[in-house]
Amino acid sequence: MTLPFARSRASLVDRTVGRLLLALLLASGAALSAAADSAAVERYMGHVRFLASPEMRGRGAGMPELDRAAEYIASELSALGVQPAGDGGGYLQPFEVTTSAKLGTRNSLSFERKGASQELDLEAEFIPINFSASGEVEGEIVFAGYGAAADELGYDDYFHLDVRDKVVLVLRYEPEFFAGEASNEGSGRQGGRGMTRHSHLIAKAIQARQRGAKAVLLVDARNRARRDRLIRFGSVSGPTDAGIPMVQVSAKVAEGWLRGSGRSLRLLRRDIEESRRPQSFPLAKSLRVRLSVDVEHVRATVSNVAGYLPGESEEYIVLGAHYDHLGLGGEGSLAPGRPEEPHLGADDNASGVAAIMELARHYSAEKRLQRGILFLAFAAEEIGLLGSGHWVENPTKPLDKAVAMFNFDMVGRIQQRRLYVGGVGTAAAFEDLVASAGTAHGFQIDRSKDSHSSSDHTSFAAKRIPVLFFFSGLHSDYHKPSDTADKIDGESAVDLVWLARDITDGVLGRARRLEFVEQREQESAGPASGDGERGGYGPWFGSVPDFGEVPEGVRFADVRSGSPAAKAGLQSGDILTHWNDRDIKNLYDFTYALRDSEVGEVVKVRFLRDGQSMSAEVTLAPRP
Repeated sequence: MTLPFARSRASLVDRTVGRLLLALLLASGAALSAAADSAAVERYMGHVRFLASPEMRGRGAGMPELDRAAEYIASELSALGVQPAGDGGGYLQPFEVTTSAKLGTRNSLSFERKGASQELDLEAEFIPINFSASGEVEGEIVFAGYGAAADELGYDDYFHLDVRDKVVLVLRYEPEFFAGEASNEGSGRQGGRGMTRHSHLIAKAIQARQRGAKAVLLVDARNRARRDRLIRFGSVSGPTDAGIPMVQVSAKVAEGWLRGSGRSLRLLRRDIEESRRPQSFPLAKSLRVRLSVDVEHVRATVSNVAGYLPGESEEYIVLGAHYDHLGLGGEGSLAPGRPEEPHLGADDNASGVAAIMELARHYSAEKRLQRGILFLAFAAEEIGLLGSGHWVENPTKPLDKAVAMFNFDMVGRIQQRRLYVGGVGTAAAFEDLVASAGTAHGFQIDRSKDSHSSSDHTSFAAKRIPVLFFFSGLHSDYHKPSDTADKIDGESAVDLVWLARDITDGVLGRARRLEFVEQREQESAGPASGDGERGGYGPWFGSVPDFGEVPEGVRFADVRSGSPAAKAGLQSGDILTHWNDRDIKNLYDFTYALRDSEVGEVVKVRFLRDGQSMSAEVTLAPRP
């Protein structure tokens, strides 16, 4: 599962005393159902052990081990007699993705003061941020506090500050009073993290870029106790390219610059906190910096794996799971102290792949299927649902024949016979099918009508295909090297497989195909969800982003019927490029532009449709 939505997933498995008691009762009643078949459990665990073995090194996008995992899944499908359903008559559907960033050879930072020049040491005194734009910059420095424009808090570091064609120096994090005031205002606070969105590095980059700054220099004024440590390159979440060069400089270097203007980091921080007002100012004109940033974006070819069992009808159901994980960690890791250590991904998501493999075994033995079944193992889910996004835009089977999609993501650690199933509201028949299967197999099921979360079924729901999302809950090993095969509960997972089989049978055997029921979820805007925005704060636009890569802008996978965007004429496939006078270069730009707007505001947007530039006025509404 992708990291930016971890908190929204955690909320799905909140416990209450009443529910826990009911779960215990159901667990004690589970003896009424037959024990999981031992052969099925061993097969299931065999898939998990292979995919999550140390030799597979976490199956990260662009790693040879991911290719090996794809070959393994294809081989298993072939052995079961499942037909190839990828590109060119094979099981694989290759596509290109940006997997990571690395430092190029042309990174330098020097400054000149009163005719004397000094070169800084890369990684010791400065380091580019991984989403930095590449390029060369020279100019004067302007101190812009925390680089925050928090209108809801009455605070703006850029108020009356001209930074056009200047290099902006900003503090990391945010003023300490932000979190308290944001909590009182009911807006902007990060759930459980104690900081608002204004602390995010990408927010600082966007604010500076929108005001015409040439580059952003970040300094951590709290670094004294940690020996002026710089951020590790590649460890920061953000877009591929923020559209502006951004580097961190050491506190020692920044102190030297500020001393020339009679200031210090400590005193500036103190004055901001005590006055609750910005302390921005231009540094001495005699100080100039020269910056060269060279960030290389690493691309790789990865592959979805597709196999098909034909039915009597051309219609089919999709059973899917992603098979990639984090590889050696990177920005998605929740174990930052263990870089370059394989994150094995047994539950996330060898467990889901093993589930669809066991379903493939079961259905391959069936002599007659009324509808077909397409088994899809997705790559690049962890870096943005890219595999499922690629498949729905380039389907290897006619998309209009897909009657439903069932997604299995983190299903290997079921506790107290409790299971989460999302998307129940996307088809009228799902409620009864899921409830009946849960009772038959002794599960207590938390059902949600919501069809959108950070897993691959979201790509299908955006195409108006009914979806179900099977999930057993978060745990302390999520996105860590400790997500290992020995912690998987094979018997409960196979029970889940049989539950899913019963629901699948109910869809395969229906006389009439399911009809998609649109849900009026909260705004789904990528990073917004990861920042706690799904609770209903802020205006509603009505789009679902396509997480696939576009050169610039945000492509919409769907536009909600009756939403402000739909009323203004926007459609699925449109690429948003401007929001009033703001450039929208990526999903983060869109997210922050939406958050900075108000209910009732009329926003002029520009977008591309089939390569043609168009515009519309969107009246933002309260979130439904």
